[in-house]
Amino acid sequence: MATLEAVVHIGERLKQLRIEQAMTQEELAQAAGIGKNTVNRLETNATQPRPPTLRKLARALGVEPRELVRRSEGNA
Repeated sequence: MATLEAVVHIGERLKQLRIEQAMTQEELAQAAGIGKNTVNRLETNATQPRPPTLRKLARALGVEPRELVRRSEGNA
């Protein structure tokens, strides 16, 4: 039996929230305890976030993790 894996792209939402907080990718990475390259790859949807990374980013941005996976308006 095949399993269905959800693909999660948070790039646009992550970038939007980061800019709203007036943070650079480097500042977000430092606040979240992850690498700047990871932030860049997530924002460009080159990679998918693992749950612990998602939680770290949400905490650094002051939002709930679900806010990162929420579709941006206009992307319905």
